[in-house]
Amino acid sequence: MIPLTIKMTEEDNVAIVANDGGLPKGTALPSGLVLKEHVPQGHKVALVDLPNGSPAIRYGIPIGYAAQDIPAGSWVSEVILKMPDARELDNLPIATVKPKPQETLEGYTFEGYRNADGSVGTRNILAITTTVQCVSGVLDFAVQRIKSELLPKYPNVDDVIGIEHTYGCGVAIDADGADIPIRTLRNISLNPNFGGEVMVVSLGCEKLQPQRLLPPGSIPIKGSADGELDVVCLQDDEHIGFMSMINSIMETAKKHLEKLNARKRETVPASELVVGVQCGGSDAFSGVTANPAVGFCTDLLVRAGASVMFSEVTEVRDGIDQLTSRATTPEVAQAMIDQMAWYDAYLARGKVDRSANTTPGNKKGGLSNIVEKAMGSIIKSGTSPISGVLAPGDKLKQKGLVFAATPASDFICGTLQLAAGMNLHVFTTGRGTPYGLAAVPVIKVATRTDLARRWNDLMDINAGKMPKTIDCEIKDDLIDSCISGDIVTICGIMKTEL
Repeated sequence: MIPLTIKMTEEDNVAIVANDGGLPKGTALPSGLVLKEHVPQGHKVALVDLPNGSPAIRYGIPIGYAAQDIPAGSWVSEVILKMPDARELDNLPIATVKPKPQETLEGYTFEGYRNADGSVGTRNILAITTTVQCVSGVLDFAVQRIKSELLPKYPNVDDVIGIEHTYGCGVAIDADGADIPIRTLRNISLNPNFGGEVMVVSLGCEKLQPQRLLPPGSIPIKGSADGELDVVCLQDDEHIGFMSMINSIMETAKKHLEKLNARKRETVPASELVVGVQCGGSDAFSGVTANPAVGFCTDLLVRAGASVMFSEVTEVRDGIDQLTSRATTPEVAQAMIDQMAWYDAYLARGKVDRSANTTPGNKKGGLSNIVEKAMGSIIKSGTSPISGVLAPGDKLKQKGLVFAATPASDFICGTLQLAAGMNLHVFTTGRGTPYGLAAVPVIKVATRTDLARRWNDLMDINAGKMPKTIDCEIKDDLIDSCISGDIVTICGIMKTEL
């Protein structure tokens, strides 16, 4: 067995072990360094002596400080590293990076559904919005009936889904922050993959009334009722018994299915893609393989005129200086700072510190703390200038690379990107995550070949083919050469029917 280790920059004094199963005690690395103990795959080995208090450097920055003397060849686990303090939000570099203009990519297309408001869907789905959790069980039963009895009659409609949630009843809908879940639900209903056919199921007595969720003027697409809200209210006097409710939902759905079924795919430019990128179940390879690959594709998509959102406030907070420096304007940089400050205050109110992220799975995969995780997460954004910032639940209204401020929770992040108008999701994972979204296609990218093999029916792309050299040093200017043909197929979606 040839021992394989990977470091990210020449300045790094630790490297991760790439071999399946790790490397045993006594293994001699090509540099001559002999391991003093077993080092698991993805975990770090000290390349030099690290005296107590000295920095462990990965990605060219201190990801932690030795909590004891760590001899060269030792396993640098999270338990013997002290996490660095969070970067302050003042005196940050503001819009200092001025990248060279890149040649525009022309001629890339995909087959999508053009909507009346100009947006483009990659799917043709009937979405039924709920105003309150009390109707979820009824709607779920109705959706199953619609799928089995009605959907086969409308071959151009891809699916029927219920937009269900736990909100809307005994809640303070006028309280501070209540606008976030309300606008999130509203904007999900208007996702381009739903074709402008807005249908709502209400109980009748909830605080979040349909007119509050989707007030007049909030539906920019002329729908089945000439812009009027199409609501099935379960407490209406006309409903006598459970099946009356079900039949009413099905009859209303039929009208929308007929309109959606009349739609046809057409060739549209790649600039109509709204792509969300996210990582979940990260490991030490996320920042080496999958996330750099996605970052490479992010740059290509931006050059093609598409919109790309990267997210996860807690996973970029410790690299905020890298992001503010790439902002196109001081205003964009300040908007990012404001979102970081808001989340800092949110964590403080809940008495939660930064150590809540990383997860036990992240640590088992070799990530010591959130600083190390952040460096690997940011790479998904590529190198393009950051042209905008979205608050949680906001609708995307611009092209280019945008930071969508979301929590790091997989489904919350994906949900908020869906609300922003995402029509394609690219999701990287190192530990394995059975994640998916009913409303948009999700491209799953595995960081390691072993994961891609074991989860062969869940992973679409194996990014584990990238690092093949011994003691590989991957720098920003070498990422292009490390991208395999398989990885670039992420961007190949621009030439296919989504």
